[in-house]
Amino acid sequence: MKGIYDTLAKHPEKFAAKGIKPRVVALLEEGKDDAMFSMMLATIRRDALITYDLPHASWQPPVEKMLTLFDELEFRSLGARARAMFQNGDTAPPETMQAAAAADPHTVREVAVALWLLSSDVTNPTLEDVFRFTKTNDVTEARDILFKQLKETGRLWEVYEKIERPLIPIVERMHEDGITLDTAYLKKLSSEYHQELNAIEKRIYRHAGREFNIASPAQLSQVLFVEMKLVIPRHKKTGTGKPSTKESELEKLRAAHPIIEDILAYRELAKLLSTYVDNMPNMVGKDGRLHAEFLQAGAVTGRMASQNPGLQNIPIKSEHGRRMRNAFVAEKGHLLVSLDYSQIELRIAAGLAGDKKLISVFKEGGDIHRAVAAQVFKVPPDKVDAEMRRRAKVINFGIIYGMGVNALRMNLGDGVSREDAAHFLNDYFNNFSGLAAYLEKTKQDAARNGYTETLFGRRRFFSGFKSSLPHIQAQAERMAVNAPIQGTQADITKLAMVSVDEWIKKNKLCDKVKLLLQVHDELVYEVKKNDVDDTAKAIAHIMETVVDPKALHSVPIKVETSVGENWGEMQKIRHRMSNF
Repeated sequence: MKGIYDTLAKHPEKFAAKGIKPRVVALLEEGKDDAMFSMMLATIRRDALITYDLPHASWQPPVEKMLTLFDELEFRSLGARARAMFQNGDTAPPETMQAAAAADPHTVREVAVALWLLSSDVTNPTLEDVFRFTKTNDVTEARDILFKQLKETGRLWEVYEKIERPLIPIVERMHEDGITLDTAYLKKLSSEYHQELNAIEKRIYRHAGREFNIASPAQLSQVLFVEMKLVIPRHKKTGTGKPSTKESELEKLRAAHPIIEDILAYRELAKLLSTYVDNMPNMVGKDGRLHAEFLQAGAVTGRMASQNPGLQNIPIKSEHGRRMRNAFVAEKGHLLVSLDYSQIELRIAAGLAGDKKLISVFKEGGDIHRAVAAQVFKVPPDKVDAEMRRRAKVINFGIIYGMGVNALRMNLGDGVSREDAAHFLNDYFNNFSGLAAYLEKTKQDAARNGYTETLFGRRRFFSGFKSSLPHIQAQAERMAVNAPIQGTQADITKLAMVSVDEWIKKNKLCDKVKLLLQVHDELVYEVKKNDVDDTAKAIAHIMETVVDPKALHSVPIKVETSVGENWGEMQKIRHRMSNF
């Protein structure tokens, strides 16, 4: 830093010789004080007159104060590590840890869910999170405090009582029951995928002209951007200033060189192998079933999540990912029944907004993407081609996810300019003014209140609206657009799980019908073969009627039902009788 400014003072001509523009030189001169101050802050002083002698006696850290500080600063991961260390070490556990160890597990789950409803950012809360929030180390007292706050909100208490609390034992049973895993199939798939991974690796080396560690971002960056001289427009940098090799950046280069296609394929296959194909057989219990952990409070939107393994993250858009689902199989004498809400978020958006055109399309049972394409591209529905429909689909989902002009342009693909994308957005909002007005109102309400609400009253909080940074505010605004829609979807799915569970108990079908998986809009049950037809119809009916039609302006909620011996190879229910 000092060398730059010394040269600037004594030999400014050297900057011009290096091709540095006068504007940059002027900026350097203007920012000299700030630059020198930053250098002073970053420089480690080694001449400080400090002496320090280690005490002879062993030092005991103030555990309770330290953990309290971690809680205040919301260092959740660090706090968990510290608690684990002191719990397993010689240091006596602090009061909060003692209370956590003695607490009833079911009560812990109840208060954790209650906290999450009041503070949506605290996903999958621990009892320590509950104690920090309620400022008490007593579980019963913490429960009383949380319940009092929930009741004061009115609608959040209803979400807790009608959706979340009755869901707790259902989620526990899902974990206990697990799902049968075909480990022989996975072993065969592993061999095939490893061979394919090796072939892709060799192709990448041929493209690059040498071998290197493909998994190393630094080495990959060196190969692509220094040695091969590939250029990404508006290329984003890493925190250290190096060109990023993130998937979103490499996607911009997909058509520039065949090595990019291979690198993306390599990454997908390597992750599938390490996370699922090679790992899951080691996670199977003695009963031959995989017992994944379903996190009821796993996402800020209200959706569930899962871990060990993360079933929601299995990619289903690629053939490699779809084949993974074949490993999840029904127990002998049973079939898997998958019930998937059809276009649920678009239907919810139409219903919440009360948009007459969108509602009309859904009521008439039409193709929503074809109908939107006809409006946006100003052609009769029968003249909508495949590309128009694809673009309309991108626009539909882009709108409800708060996608801006630039993001929309990128997702629409090559040949679409920023002006085109802006034109599509304007046409969309002009044609569907009810949805446009709803989204704008949602943003304004979120900015004013600091949170959004679902149809049922679930809240998602956004601290970004208070930020002084425009891009943080914009990010909060984009997320706020989708929060009531995705949150309402989560509420409907959870409410369906509760209602179906009540139906199973009422009809004494607990030994014949079990909920095994929940992945976003999809529920997967294991059902006795002889009961599949009636059970599937009954569950689909419950799922489609769990919401009062008037609440969503009578937009019909539809469920697609499929049946099969494994999760990957399933057939629509209308074809079931001739195949099983």
